[in-house]
Amino acid sequence: MVKKFSFLILVLLVLLAGCSSETTSKTTKKTASDEQTGGVLKIALNAQPPTLDTHLTTQTVALEVTRNIYETLVTQNAKQQPVPMLAESIDKSDDGLIYTFHLRKGVKFHNGKEMKAEDVTASMNRWLKLSSRAKLLLSGANFESKDDYTVELKLQSVASDVLDIMAGRGQFPAIMPKEIIESAGKDGVTEYIGTGPFEYVEWKQDQYIRLKRFDDYAAVDEEPSGIAGRKTAYVDEVYYYIVSDPSTRMAGVQTGQYDIATYMPYDNYEQLKSDKNLKTYVSFDGGTLNVSYNKKHGLFTNQKIRDAVNTALDLNAIMLASFGHKDLFKLSPGYMSTEQVDWATGAGKESYNLADPNTAKTKLKEAGYKGEEITLYSTRDYDYMYNSAVVMKEELEQIGMKVKLEIFDWPTLIERRENPENWDIMVVGTGYVTTPSQLLVVNPDYVGWTNDQKITDLLAKIRTSASQEEAKGLWEELQTYMWDDYLPFTLFGHYSTIMTTSNKLEGFTPFQGAIPWNVKKKQ
Repeated sequence: MVKKFSFLILVLLVLLAGCSSETTSKTTKKTASDEQTGGVLKIALNAQPPTLDTHLTTQTVALEVTRNIYETLVTQNAKQQPVPMLAESIDKSDDGLIYTFHLRKGVKFHNGKEMKAEDVTASMNRWLKLSSRAKLLLSGANFESKDDYTVELKLQSVASDVLDIMAGRGQFPAIMPKEIIESAGKDGVTEYIGTGPFEYVEWKQDQYIRLKRFDDYAAVDEEPSGIAGRKTAYVDEVYYYIVSDPSTRMAGVQTGQYDIATYMPYDNYEQLKSDKNLKTYVSFDGGTLNVSYNKKHGLFTNQKIRDAVNTALDLNAIMLASFGHKDLFKLSPGYMSTEQVDWATGAGKESYNLADPNTAKTKLKEAGYKGEEITLYSTRDYDYMYNSAVVMKEELEQIGMKVKLEIFDWPTLIERRENPENWDIMVVGTGYVTTPSQLLVVNPDYVGWTNDQKITDLLAKIRTSASQEEAKGLWEELQTYMWDDYLPFTLFGHYSTIMTTSNKLEGFTPFQGAIPWNVKKKQ
């Protein structure tokens, strides 16, 4: 009898163990300690972050560092789609006004505290107040705690792109402890504590930012994809060195001083590519290069003149002059990333890259152009912006336009461009966003001052669409209208960034910058 009872207990324990592993399959604690390789990963950045408070900054270098420290309710997978991260699951009410986030349990902050709803609510409501895109697109929204592991987002109006906005890169909604949020001043949080695979150690201004493995990290038990999925910290520490000079970054990765160097010079692409001791990655996460037309003041308030310029431009020549190699840019009329499966489209291609100066001359005459001088703004702080402006000036002069090219350092240009009386056209680079409603080209407050009722109406319809398929169709209609009829910008093309690593790294996969988790370093 005792033997039979003991056997039954043993069977019961096995079954319970099986059930436990099934119900906690989403979270795997301390994955880093299971398979560590150790070592220090050294990454050369091109600039110093202005802050490590993600609610306050859109700077790429800051976001590249902080995504190791902080995590979010939802994040982007490799297809740039929003998927749960700190949320276990998400429900939406029938009327579309309430999103319920069920939180993962057992997730710890770097200070040892378990993440709970009060932390999420404090973090998300601060983000709603500080994020420019949240203020614009989620006005009146609010997060509330329902219990320790449940949070509700209540909206003022239906918006189908809520999760896309939350998964966006700039000013991403990092989850921090409630007490850290409550103690933050106008300059940001004073402690950098999150739930990520690496925790903050120190920041020596103008030198480096040092992170170390978080041994109590609770990883998601899913395949890595973009920022989503399993994150294993194989290395002991990560140093982000501030190296503003590109030749120094290049020399450092060649000599082994750095394991990874970001934003490598376009001019050195072939040299880096041919170095057998290095691996060079071309990532199309830079954004789009464009010319913005001043639609508030001057000649380019006339759509026919915008159309004449668009007809004249040889965009392949402009992009080749800007980036130096065909591998480093893509010609596409799409304002969204060509790799974003939900929104990428070639709509409007019939009006893209026409490179037809003869027809442009005819259109210019019909538009009433009488030889007035136009002012083209650009900067030498970014070589590709300057080079594109030089080629554009030449192409416009070939159709009979009188062009004055004015060059400023970047801070001065930012200041001067706000006055619409200062300029007519200007080269601008715009980063990728997660939904069309966040694009600068359709923002009436962004330089160029797009103001068109049809654009406004179609954006509203996109945001309230019943399905992604319906929204995509409306976006294709809007993008076609922007190219064929309104022309707020002429988009030249999509540009890449170059990243180079030592060949001693295993498991490295770039996504919107260097990702240090899941990377092993051969000793």
